[in-house]
Amino acid sequence: MKRLIIVGAGGFGREVYAWAKDHKDCGTLWEVVGFLDDDPFALNAFEYPVGILGSIDTYVIGSDDIFLCAIGSPKVKKVVVGRMLARGADFMTLVHPTVVVGENVMIAVGTIVCPGAGSSCDVTIGRFVSVNCLSSIGHEVKVGDWATISGHCDVTGKSSIGEGSFLGSGSRILPGKSVGSEALVGAGSVVLNSVPDGKKVFGNPAQSFS
Repeated sequence: MKRLIIVGAGGFGREVYAWAKDHKDCGTLWEVVGFLDDDPFALNAFEYPVGILGSIDTYVIGSDDIFLCAIGSPKVKKVVVGRMLARGADFMTLVHPTVVVGENVMIAVGTIVCPGAGSSCDVTIGRFVSVNCLSSIGHEVKVGDWATISGHCDVTGKSSIGEGSFLGSGSRILPGKSVGSEALVGAGSVVLNSVPDGKKVFGNPAQSFS
């Protein structure tokens, strides 16, 4: 049986622990054995049956180890995963059993899709994307690698989310609009016009502040 290790023991990491335990493969193909985190005390205020196995860079990767990266920041996630891949780490994809997945939905390796989220049809979700609880992804949407979609977001049809972008909780992307690479959409924002690469937008309608 494979040993599943969650990279990051912060809030999202602890959530992912619960979502992984819900999966049908837990206990048959793999079991959750612990976390990697550079803070050895990250779990001290919480009660978990597993602990921190070591830091991200010093942990010795075993042949039976598989990983999920539960880091919310796209930039940090990309750096951490890159270092681990260079050391031979094997990452899996996690789609919670309550997720709705329509026809022709492609979900790449390393991606985590949390409870209650949904993708309609003809959707492409890239590598190491995080889609948090109750977010929806409409038809013909493309989500780039490393992106983070927070909870309760609405990514509507034919829109696109660029590589390494971050959507804050409750944000909405209108049909056909794009959020550029490494852009940030603030919580509760409504994107009426496409967001250029690297821009930060907030509000309804979303406006740039950088």
